[in-house]
Amino acid sequence: MEIGIDSFAAKDSSKSDTNKNSQIAISELLERIAFADYSGLDFFGIGEHHRKEFLDSAPTMILAAAAAKTEKIILSSAVTVLSAADPVRVFQNFATLDLISNGRAEMVVGRGSFTDAFPLFGLNLHHYDELFAEKLDLLLKIKESETITWSGKFRPALHNQAIYPRPIQEDIPIWLGVGGTPQSFVRAGVLGLPLMVAIIGGDTHRFRPLVDLYREAGRKAGHSPEKLKVGLHSLGYVAKDLDTAIEEYYPGYAEMFTRIGKERGWPPVTKSHFMSQIGPLGAFLVGSPEEVAAKILRHSEALGGVSRVTFQMDNAGLSHEKLLNAIELIGTKVSPLVNAAI
Repeated sequence: MEIGIDSFAAKDSSKSDTNKNSQIAISELLERIAFADYSGLDFFGIGEHHRKEFLDSAPTMILAAAAAKTEKIILSSAVTVLSAADPVRVFQNFATLDLISNGRAEMVVGRGSFTDAFPLFGLNLHHYDELFAEKLDLLLKIKESETITWSGKFRPALHNQAIYPRPIQEDIPIWLGVGGTPQSFVRAGVLGLPLMVAIIGGDTHRFRPLVDLYREAGRKAGHSPEKLKVGLHSLGYVAKDLDTAIEEYYPGYAEMFTRIGKERGWPPVTKSHFMSQIGPLGAFLVGSPEEVAAKILRHSEALGGVSRVTFQMDNAGLSHEKLLNAIELIGTKVSPLVNAAI
């Protein structure tokens, strides 16, 4: 099983909001990616947001800088908001990243959990799914063929147009990032795309019917089971023991999700809800290396087997030093425990 980290390039909320501190935050993020590579992690993903508290509006720029500092780790988006992007430029960016990284680029594409990109790029939110479906179709066609002819509703047509550069990988991986919409799971299965499921709350095993829906759609479309990979993206944090993990992770988690919850009409975060999420069935991967490894294995079994697990940690106001420590524990303890058990 591949195990890695997803980051939204969050700023340190305890520091003043200056350009210098943003520069420091990016520098520290690149250091963490290099350390994840050194610690034996398989994957590092950078999200895409267009909000003040995150610095990931241009993720391929961060990933390209990280490519120069790493040797083995897969570098990916987490996710590319394809609805608000030009698929030609998305492909060109990731093909270039693949060249820079010597074949380590991937992308996870999705519609995004925030809608900030729609007004920013002049898009109509009512076309939320139509935009994504059309742009995904174009992106996959560009991946399949160097020269394409294509037409759609939201973008000018392409007539016998060659698109460069091409990546080193003959089949650069494109994962479909999904939340809880059944149609998204079916779409990934029909297209035969690997599936990255973002489970940021609730009980992970409740997603099994949706994962089964994905696998059945893929089977009916003629795709082999080996092609239908499932990944799991969860909020998580690893420390020397459970009490330390809770003490360090909960305050920042509660502050951020209470603040974001006000925008979406969610109730404030409570400690009891948090504790239920780090319990045996809850989605969060928070605890000691042994506890988190055991939970990953339970999640994998509950979902019928997963190929990749990624931790989202830097939304909790954790210091650079604590994030480095967590990365080391995940790479040197959690990952070996999980893969030894498998």
